[in-house]
Order: sequence, then C-alpha cells, then structure tokens
Amino acid sequence: MIRKELATFPASILAKFSTDARAWAGMPRRVAARVVDLYARLNLSIRAKILLSLCFVIVLMGTINALLMLQVLNVSRQYDAIITNVATANSISGIKTDIDAEMWNIVAGRIDFAQGRQNKIINDVNLKVRWMQDNTDSPRAKIKLDVILRSMQTLNEDVARMGEQIARHSTAFENEAALEKIRFDSSVVEEVVQDYVLFEVQRTEKQYQEMREGLTHWFFSFVALTLVAVGFAVIATWGISRSIYLPIKKLHDVTRTLTKNDLQALMTRDNVDEITELGMSFNIMIGKIRELLDAKIQEQENLKKAELRALQAQINPHFLYNTLDTIIWMAQSKKTDDVIEIVSALSNFFRISLSKGKDWITIGEEIERTRSYLTIQKMRYRDIMDFSIEVDDAVRQNTVLKLVLQPLVENALYHGLKTQRQRGTITVCAELKNENQVLLQVRDNGIGIPPDKLAELRRALNQDTETNHVESGYGLVNVNRRIQLYYGKQYGLAIDSESLRGTRAVIVIPLTREIQT
Repeated sequence: MIRKELATFPASILAKFSTDARAWAGMPRRVAARVVDLYARLNLSIRAKILLSLCFVIVLMGTINALLMLQVLNVSRQYDAIITNVATANSISGIKTDIDAEMWNIVAGRIDFAQGRQNKIINDVNLKVRWMQDNTDSPRAKIKLDVILRSMQTLNEDVARMGEQIARHSTAFENEAALEKIRFDSSVVEEVVQDYVLFEVQRTEKQYQEMREGLTHWFFSFVALTLVAVGFAVIATWGISRSIYLPIKKLHDVTRTLTKNDLQALMTRDNVDEITELGMSFNIMIGKIRELLDAKIQEQENLKKAELRALQAQINPHFLYNTLDTIIWMAQSKKTDDVIEIVSALSNFFRISLSKGKDWITIGEEIERTRSYLTIQKMRYRDIMDFSIEVDDAVRQNTVLKLVLQPLVENALYHGLKTQRQRGTITVCAELKNENQVLLQVRDNGIGIPPDKLAELRRALNQDTETNHVESGYGLVNVNRRIQLYYGKQYGLAIDSESLRGTRAVIVIPLTREIQT
C-alpha cells in the first residue's frame, strides 16, 4: 500500500503543478478581461471614454519622450562643450609657429618691436583659454587650462623682456639668446596645449561611453513605458469596442424579437442598413472635401505665383537704380562708348524681362537676358569680373521659367567674386542632360561657400516652409521654390561649393517647347 502511494506521488505532484501553471498562465487574461469589463461599464459616454483614453496615452507618451529628450540634450550639451574646447585648443596650437616667426622678424630687423603682432597673438590665445575655462565643467580641465595660462604668462614676460633689451640697443647675441628662450617658452606652451587636447579627447571618449550607457538605459525604459502605453491602448480599445458592441447586440436581439410578430417582410436582404447609408454619406462628404481641398490648393498656388511676381517687381527697380547711377557716372566722365553699351544692354534686359507679361520665355532669351545683366555688371565691376556663356544650340528654343538665372549669377558675383577682392570669372552654361531634361549651370571661381553655410543653404533648399531662409541665400531658395512650384518636386536647384575654389549652381528642368502663361 505504501509502495503504491509512493509510486503515484510524483505523478500527482506533476498534475498539480500543471494545473497551477495553467491557472497562472490564464491570470493575465482574466485580469485584462476584468479591467475591460470595468472600463466598458463606466458611467461615461463613448466620446468621454475615447478622450480619456487618448489623453492618458498622449500624457504617457509625451512624458516618455520629454524625459528621453532632456537626457539627450543634457548629454549633447556636455559633449558639444568638450568638442568646442578641443576645436578651440587646436586653433591655438599653432602659436609656436606664429610667435617664433614674429620674434625672428623683430630680431632680424625686418620689423620694429612696436610694430610686431606678438602682443596681439598672445592676447588672442589668452582670451581663448579663458573662454575655454568658462566653457568647461571639469576641474582637471580647468587646472590644465590654468597651466596654459601660466605658460603664456612666462612667454609674455620673456617677450616684454626682449622688447626692453631692444629698447636699450642690446647686442645681436643678447637678442638671439632672448629669442631662444622665447622659442623654449613657445614649445612649452605647445606641449601643454597638446596635453590638454589629449586629455579632452580622452574625456570625450569617456563621455561618449557614458552617453551610450545612459541612452541604452533610457531606451529600455522607453520600451517598457511604451509597452505599458500600448497595453493600456489595447485594453481601452477593447473596452470601448465592447461599449459599442453590447448596445448594438441588445438592439439586434430586440429587433429579432420584433420580427417574430409578422414584421419579417421589413427585414429583407434588399434593405439598406443605416451603416451602409452612413458609408455612402461619408463617401459624398469625402468627395466634397476633395473638391474643397483642390480648390484651396489651387488658390494657394495662385497666391504664391502672385507673391513671386511681386518679388520680381521689387527686384527690377533696385537693379535699375544701380544701373542708372552707373550711367550717370559714365556720362559725367564722358565715356560715351560705355554709356551706349550699357544703355543697349539695359534696354535688351528689360525688353526680355517684360516679354509681354509672359512668365515663360525661351532658353535663348533667358541666356540673352543674363548676358545683358552680366554686361551691365561688368561695367560696374570691370576690375574683378569676367564672364563667359556656353549654350547648346539644341536647347535654345526650349522654354524656361523667366528669371531663374539672374539670381544665381547675382549670387556668384556678390558672394563669390566681389568678396574675394580679385578678378574672377562667371560661367553660364545651358545644355541637354538627357533626352527629357535640360541642365542650366552657373559657375564661379570665387571664394566658395564655407561648409557650415553650405549645409545650412542645402537644408533651406530642401525645406517646404518659407520661413527658414539663410542669410544672403533668399534668392537661391526663391528660385528653387519657383522651379518646384511650376515644374514639380522632382526638379529644382542644387549647390556644390569648395572653399577658395568656387561654387557651382545647377538647375534641372524638363525639356519642353510649350509657351505657358
């Protein structure tokens, strides 16, 4: 008997464990069902339940994202401060070359001590180091920056001492000895600067690791809270659906009860129920909304076109005033041939600009208009500007939106050639890109666009809004908007630039010969 009980003992335990496991596995479902029942039986309207659920999800998700964003911004601020200090330290690492060269010129007698830039170089470095001290929150970094300042103080004292020696008409041997000490001081400064840069680079790596660990922690927290929000959304959706389904089910049961009393003829398959009628009304409403949206979009496009035409009207008087001033100056200087040339170019420019009120002209006319503009500007900037125009005859008779090349040429002149204060060339090209597209280019060999400004300009070109225009880039952004407004988003303006090498603006438009209005 005892042996039989012992034999059945493990089987009974396993059976009990299996029963308990099934009970535990079904518990989340039972809990969820109870929560759904409670939510469905709340004495609230369906609209109130939906709004309550939506507000809870929005608050929860907003809190999650706000906390994550604050963490990211805090880490990013610390990381940016380190990177900025490293970049600033790298900018002063060349002090040895600058100060040694300047002091050698003084010792060699090429320049006077009072005319040298040594004090300016030292003061600039000191200002940058003090700025880095204010910009860092690391005590060790502040100590290393203080070492740099003390080394700079020693260098400054030795430079001042050399100035006193020179004022006393010291010998060349004394000046060379002082120069060697200054070179040693500058070497020390360079070494402590490099030591600080190495320390900050290592701290950057450590900060990066901490940032990764923090973001990983927040990521898991974000996932957990998101799952909570999703779980609540599922439960709320389930409860709301039951709030809708149960009344409809009750109504359905009542209807079936009524149909048993000789009302079955009213419940035929040919009848259209209220949901179908609601769907048909919804379709009609969608059609009306689509018509209204199309009308609104067309109205906005017409408004933008009117605004752009007004902008053109503002550009022409400004250009005319400058040109007339140039003509007056030439007339006063009795430069008759130049006056004739610039007046002819101005006449041709406005003849094509007017174009009987048309917005579309041939590429040949746009090129001639641009040639007239460049001719007028060459009269004003003959010392710094040359230009050349290259046009493929295969595209001359194709149409283009008026006033797309002038802003590009104007940008190349004022921000490419004029800024560098030396002679440069603007090249305008029009050619076939392929059998369906035309390529318009404006190139210059000016100073180019700095990388940060170029990135900002490209972002502005890619944005649909009209508020984020970079300084001195509104003309380019406006050209891009006009091209995309008339031709479509697949066309537009692209900018390539290399510092001190020049800039290249490229417009791609479809190949067409139709004159639009």
